[in-house]
Amino acid sequence: MRIGNQIPTLSVILPYTKTQGPEAVELYNLSGNTAQEWQELMLSDIMAKNDDGLWVHTKFGYSVPRRNGKTEILTAREMDGLLNGEHILHTAHLTDTAHIAWERLMNRITELGLDPASKYKAYGKERIALKEEDGGGVIDFRTRTNSGSLGSGYDLLVIDEAQEYTKAQQTALNYVVSSSKNPQTIMTGTPPTAVSSGDVFREYREATLRGDTLNGGWAEWSVDHKTDVHDKEAWYQTSPSLGTILTERIVQDEINGDDIDFNIQRLGLWIKYNQQSAISEPEWDALKVDDVPSLKGRIFAGVKYGKDGENVSLSFAVKTTDERIFVECIDCRPQRDGNDWLINYLLKCDVQTILIDGASGVETFKREAKDQKLKGLAVATTKDVIAAASEFEQAVSAGNICHKGQPSLRQSVCNCTHRAIGSGGGYGYRTLDDDIDVSLMESTILAIYACAQAKDAKAQRIFY
Repeated sequence: MRIGNQIPTLSVILPYTKTQGPEAVELYNLSGNTAQEWQELMLSDIMAKNDDGLWVHTKFGYSVPRRNGKTEILTAREMDGLLNGEHILHTAHLTDTAHIAWERLMNRITELGLDPASKYKAYGKERIALKEEDGGGVIDFRTRTNSGSLGSGYDLLVIDEAQEYTKAQQTALNYVVSSSKNPQTIMTGTPPTAVSSGDVFREYREATLRGDTLNGGWAEWSVDHKTDVHDKEAWYQTSPSLGTILTERIVQDEINGDDIDFNIQRLGLWIKYNQQSAISEPEWDALKVDDVPSLKGRIFAGVKYGKDGENVSLSFAVKTTDERIFVECIDCRPQRDGNDWLINYLLKCDVQTILIDGASGVETFKREAKDQKLKGLAVATTKDVIAAASEFEQAVSAGNICHKGQPSLRQSVCNCTHRAIGSGGGYGYRTLDDDIDVSLMESTILAIYACAQAKDAKAQRIFY
């Protein structure tokens, strides 16, 4: 039976001749499970030791697509640590995830025939402490927060769901292993999506791949560009447990029409978001075309009334024959100039949908547009705004947008950052420079969203 690629597609491993990995694997296998080859190799790298008996990698990060068993590596590492007297802090983004990790480790310890000196299973306060004769190790499980220390005096810090690990959380955890004579930090997760809140995992990956971390290690299973979701070779290249705990049928069922999400979650694709601006200049410039492409269908418009009540922007989007969306910003004017210029311009164009947003001017625009018999008007809901922002960044990464390189639009797009909308992880945009109007970008996003949501008209068929 064919199995997935057992070697990381990309890694940075410091040289070593000794490792505690085999001991951890042997212990793990005695607890009722059997480590796979790729998990054994990962543990050897993570638990490499130098001539002084210290960890070669004081920090180690690894990224593996979902449902491959990456957390079993943490379990094996933590089991070994407990039996060797380490004090361990296991953190997760969600309380449920931390509790599941506690249950998993507790089951393994029980399978070894060990009876912990103490164990707590209350949500948010889970702990396992072994007796001195069994090694005397202690592990706490906690949910990460942006403020407040989670304790100190640990030897091993585990960051599970690392794609959600923020700089604020890192500050709260920065010194929990500083007093250890042999500290280690392990981060594991999947590549961040457009709505992931973390930035530490991505930045650590980039720094380690550049060679900018002194004692850092990294491993990942990934594709380096957007890949056809039906490409089985890519499945096997990026899922080391395919053929063992994963099957082709399971992967097939994960294909749901969102190709970018499949690339991130199943194929391990790292989307290159800018560190400062949500969209970087190279990303936006890569979408520039010298000539207007061949277009099809009608025009879709986005109208955005700025949050500060000063300006209003109009942008157009239209589909191309090669299945991209061509965008162009029409104008940005002070709201005090009124809506006549907007309505007159839209009346002259073959516009299918006009998607508008912005509390400061929507009602007035709707009333005046109705008086002028302007059709196709739709008001964006909060759900629309959130979806439009997320789909915009995915489309930028996938190269599904093109433009003529308008300087004003480029300035707006490449000088923005996320602003939270609601409590469910949604976001919109705010400018990084008060002299740059983000409504230019936002009107473009509305136009793109309206265009993307519209279905192509079917050709009329006549039967006799």
